[in-house]
This record gives sequence, C-alpha cells and structure tokens, in this order.
Amino acid sequence: MLALNSSLPLFNGLRPKAFQSFKKQERLTGKKAIDQIFKTGSTFLHYPFKVIWTTCQNVESRYPARVLIGVSKKYHRRATDRNRIKRRIREAYRKNKSPFYDFLTRREKQCSLVLLYISKETFTFIETEKKISEILIRLQQQIR
Repeated sequence: MLALNSSLPLFNGLRPKAFQSFKKQERLTGKKAIDQIFKTGSTFLHYPFKVIWTTCQNVESRYPARVLIGVSKKYHRRATDRNRIKRRIREAYRKNKSPFYDFLTRREKQCSLVLLYISKETFTFIETEKKISEILIRLQQQIR
C-alpha cells in the first residue's frame, strides 16, 4: 500500500489525497495576520458570503491557501446554529479546494481568505457547496 501512495505525484509537497483534508495549518490564525487581511485585503460579496482575500508571492507555507470562517452572532444567536453553518462551510471548502490549490501552486502564490456568512437564513449544504465553488472560481479570476 505504501508503494501506491509513494508513486502519486507531489503538488507543493502534498499528495492528492491531502487535498481532501482540512488541516489546522490551513486555518488562518494569529491576530496580526487577521488584522492585516481586514486592513489591506480585497473584498467582494457573493451572497450569503462576504469574502476578504489577499495574496502574496512567497510561498512559505506547505498549503497555498489559509482560510478563516466566521458566522455572525447577530443573526444566529445559538452557538449550535453557528457551528452547523461553519461545519457546512468547512466541508464545502474541503471538497472544492483542489482546483484552487492547483491554480495557486502553478502561479507560486499564497492566498489568505476570510469567509464571512452574512445571511439571516440557514442555507442547505448543497446550496452552500455551490456558493463556495463559485467563490473559489471567482477568486481564481481575480487573482490572475
């Protein structure tokens, strides 16, 4: 079984199976990094998401993109509702990030991304997944 895995091509040090996970290192953390994105990042609205993003040329991380997911406490009072929405967003991102990672790796760029859920309604997973894939496609167009 190891022989099969070792024969797979590497993308920026990662095997394709790694693209289907969402590791802790892929999460955007640190007050300085988050403040920097909110100050200097580009913004667009793709309902029900507000997307704030920025890129840099030097790829210092093993992962080409880092993500922060936020859900407004103002519109979703219960923590269980916010957590359910964040789980759906994380899963949709995990399933659809592979082409985005390939795009960033080819261009030797790194992207920091904030996904803010701004809707009062709770969308289904299928609707959320469709919106996330549209956001990632739009990001690719704006990064070019």
